Amino acid sequence: MATKKKKFKFPWRTVVSIATLALVGYVVYQNWDGFVETFENLNHANIFVILLLVPEQLFMYYACGQIFFSYLESKYKMVFGWKQKLRISTELNFVNRAVPAGAVGGLAYLTYRLKPFGVDAGQASFLYIFRFAITTVVNYVQALVAILILYALGSVPEEATWIIWVSLLMNAGVFVILGLIIYVASSKKRIEWFAKLVGKLIAFVVRTVTFGQKRSLFRRERVQNYFLSIHDCVVIVKKDKKSLIRPTVWGFIYSLCEIGVYWIVAAAMGRPEILPVIMVGEAIGSVFDGIVPYGPYELGMAGVMGILLGGTEEAIAISLITVVMARALSLIFTIGTGWWPYQQAIRSKE
Repeated sequence: MATKKKKFKFPWRTVVSIATLALVGYVVYQNWDGFVETFENLNHANIFVILLLVPEQLFMYYACGQIFFSYLESKYKMVFGWKQKLRISTELNFVNRAVPAGAVGGLAYLTYRLKPFGVDAGQASFLYIFRFAITTVVNYVQALVAILILYALGSVPEEATWIIWVSLLMNAGVFVILGLIIYVASSKKRIEWFAKLVGKLIAFVVRTVTFGQKRSLFRRERVQNYFLSIHDCVVIVKKDKKSLIRPTVWGFIYSLCEIGVYWIVAAAMGRPEILPVIMVGEAIGSVFDGIVPYGPYELGMAGVMGILLGGTEEAIAISLITVVMARALSLIFTIGTGWWPYQQAIRSKE
């Protein structure tokens, strides 16, 4: 009796694993000078203070995940164990920070990890946008507080006043974008129109790239259902605003933890007093957070900090040291804690 030939199954998990390794290797290569500089500066830092980054970062990952999980638990009565929350949060942080994919990678991975729990792509997208909105609002508020403190202390150089306005305007611009998203998503007619527009755009790009050989990657119905799912989430939230209280609180905590990473490094280098400057710099950086990978985020933050500290060589040096060390140490910790859980997740049969 002839044996049946086994159907070829594309090893996508292995391909993703190898691709991720290559991307992480690229990130490490791009940041190698920062790693070297960080280890050199550790000789001048208080190691005991630096070690505070370990529990602080773990709690930051957990707080980020809680923005999603607390909403799902409150609204849909889903149940997650704290270990499960920390693990998924650590994996998501790994994808967002160690893999140069920006928001697309983070959203795709969040969708993949929450799918076994019955969360569809539209709901995951809503949660991801909500997380970005919450952290942006919190950063804007803390930037205002920091600016008031700096002015009260007379610590803002006259030539640096413009950077204050740039900080506020950049964040205000994000509010406008978020407002447009809410405006479109809150109406079924508008979201259907937008879904059709996106569907046509995807089809045009696919036809152009494949020279007319393929019409589209997705059925228009699938694209429409995706955006209608986001619309449903917005409608549900508008009817039950209390469901956003816990996620908002966790978003506030998460944003404070992000600032805490830089402040711990600054304190370890003997400059804890620059906290208000870090807060303003973080407000600039938060505009890019979740949209672009490491690079523009930290560069913009270091530039703002250097200007607010007076623009001197010493001010620029301490700004760069703080940002580069925080970035390098966070990246090392992210890869160290996230690589293995991420590998297990993509190789699981869930």
